Amino acid sequence: MSEFDIVNKSYPQIDGLNKATGKTEFVSDLVLPNMLYGRVLRSPYAHARIDHIDISKAKSLRGVKAVITYDDTPRIKFGPRSEDWTILADGKVRFYGDEVAAVAAVDEDIAEEALDLIKVEYTELPAVFDPVEAMKPDAPLVHENKENNLAAEFKIEAGDVDQDLKNSYFVYKDRFYTNQVYQAYLEPMGALASVDLSGRITLWTGTQIPNMMRITYAKALGISLDKLRVIVPDYGGGFGAKMENNVHLITIVLAQKAGQPVKLINTRFDDFVGGNPRVAMYIDIKLGVTKDGFITGKDVHIVGTNGARTVYAPVIVATACYRPDSLYRFKSVRAIGHTVYTNTVPTSCFRGFGNSQMTFVLESALDMIAEELNIDPAELRLKNGIGENEVSIHGWKITSNGLKDCVLLATKKANWNQKRKKRKFFRGIGLACCNHVSGNRAFAREFDGGAGIVRIGRDGNVTVYYGESDMGQGQKTVFAQIVAERLGVPLDIITVEQVDTDISPFGMGSFATRGTLMGGNGVLKAAEDAFKQLAAVAADMLQAPPDEVECKKGKFFLKSSPQKSVSFKEVAEMATFKRAGAPVVGVGFYKPPTELPDPKTKYGNISPAYPFGCHIAEVEVDPDTGQITVTDYVAANDIGRAINPMAVEGQIQGGVAQGLGWTLMENMALDDKGKLINPDFLDYVIPCVMDVPEIKPILVEPVDPEGPYGAKGIGEPALNPVMAAITNAIYNATGIRIKELPITAEKMLKKLKEMKNKIK
Repeated sequence: MSEFDIVNKSYPQIDGLNKATGKTEFVSDLVLPNMLYGRVLRSPYAHARIDHIDISKAKSLRGVKAVITYDDTPRIKFGPRSEDWTILADGKVRFYGDEVAAVAAVDEDIAEEALDLIKVEYTELPAVFDPVEAMKPDAPLVHENKENNLAAEFKIEAGDVDQDLKNSYFVYKDRFYTNQVYQAYLEPMGALASVDLSGRITLWTGTQIPNMMRITYAKALGISLDKLRVIVPDYGGGFGAKMENNVHLITIVLAQKAGQPVKLINTRFDDFVGGNPRVAMYIDIKLGVTKDGFITGKDVHIVGTNGARTVYAPVIVATACYRPDSLYRFKSVRAIGHTVYTNTVPTSCFRGFGNSQMTFVLESALDMIAEELNIDPAELRLKNGIGENEVSIHGWKITSNGLKDCVLLATKKANWNQKRKKRKFFRGIGLACCNHVSGNRAFAREFDGGAGIVRIGRDGNVTVYYGESDMGQGQKTVFAQIVAERLGVPLDIITVEQVDTDISPFGMGSFATRGTLMGGNGVLKAAEDAFKQLAAVAADMLQAPPDEVECKKGKFFLKSSPQKSVSFKEVAEMATFKRAGAPVVGVGFYKPPTELPDPKTKYGNISPAYPFGCHIAEVEVDPDTGQITVTDYVAANDIGRAINPMAVEGQIQGGVAQGLGWTLMENMALDDKGKLINPDFLDYVIPCVMDVPEIKPILVEPVDPEGPYGAKGIGEPALNPVMAAITNAIYNATGIRIKELPITAEKMLKKLKEMKNKIK
């Protein structure tokens, strides 16, 4: 029997009924008086000089209220990590889909018609689309001041890699490629902007980082931070993409120019060509081992696609360079990462944040090493896996760690030993492990942690305010459970408000699988503060010291005399009376024991807790068509204590489905001019119900001392091992090592034919 009333229990999402019945209002549903509709004119070229823009016909079209180009913007260089952004193209377009102009009109049809009336004269320029090609001396420069198109370089080294590789019994060497994929969230990016008479801006948008975005946008607009308010309605997914994007700023400038509110929602085409997809990477790896299977040194070189402007690609490439180094006990590691400008759509965060790319490579390499040494792949992971209360090679302080249990439970559930021994033609089973973070001090450099506000009014209802962002992953429900548990009240009296930068605590946002741990701890601290205030009032009512008072199931009572009680509502009402009508407001914050990594060595504890996982995939390969079918999937994840087990299982199932799509079908394909040729869900194929097998989640729950009620995060480690688990299973089935994603049926059939010809 659980020691908790609300936490560690499965509940439907608290906003699930509204979403299921269509009551939820997303950005596209919002309407303001005199609201206009915006549209963006995008570049038809990957690289071109803008010689002239004629907007006269568009401006004169009946119903058009504003037309803007670069000259109508503040013309300030800005960006979240590098100041290479402008709100609209500054005389040159640098990728197919680059934002050239925008219009606001009384309806969407007129706005669309106005785009056709804007005449732009271009001179096409040489372009480069591959990051390796872009680094060559004769490559066209995306930005004239960036030599060799280098956006960023990252280096990290610990130990003597050269010596350790030299002394290794076996060194695996190879090159891998992970492609560019789109996050495929349900709701395209969009925004609604309104400007009041004082010039203060209110922006409604679905964003993962409302406060960080606000700082970037205030600089881009040349305004003080207090002049911009960001409100986050419910929104339909993000997976890392919904951070900074020019569509938000364009909406604001249109509203300023028109003097009326403007709503601008991307079409799916706009979202494909102007969003922030995953960073494609070339990864060269050398991985050494001793004769008995202990990992020695790892040497990595990564070249990542930045796209035409810098979002977060350099940080993602850096993450790929070192995050999996804390999964195993490496003797030495070295990595160099180059993030390179290309004439392609800017790339950014996508579930896994670089760790997923490198996990695919590392876990593929380990399977090849296991074969070379004739060691079971699961045994190899167990032998090298980092343990609890260890410090990794980069200074990560691993507290709780369920990696070993994940491997043991997953292999047992999948019947691993028997299936590996009894091989069947074109059927295979593969395994991969992963680690991740629950917060990333290296990314959120200003400060770390989470905060919360808990308000309790006269009626006893509880309202929770937080600073992170629920993109549909269930964060609001988890926060409600944490607060309900601490206050000792039913879940149905808890309301979790949307994030509003005028009201909510300043939060870093939803990234780095930090929401449950950081935000959860923040609202827990606030609930503790509110409870102390209520307990003092209840103690007076019960004529006992405050430390004798508890609250369970909506009733305050004495520990020594449980029968003596008073309802939560009565206590809230009395507290309000005693304060002359003021509500009880609890405020709290959590400051984690993390460290900003050393600027040179990158050594430092970047997260308060670290989740782990082990996934096992089974596949069947059709030798006649190359079709790959994932027939079964077991996913064991260390998540600390599960606040809401049902929600955790849903996150795991979603992560596996997303990873399956990346492995077997998804790819953003360009023609030889850099034009995206599949900017829709007809040609960009994502998994449907027929593609996804039964996914069997296993929740491994080593209670973490830093998590709220022992919880860690799950969002990204639910995806990280998927690609390697499936491709390792393909190798087990066919003997073909997949080193480039995706592996479609056509590619698989070609490889099968090549293998057959070699045998002949």
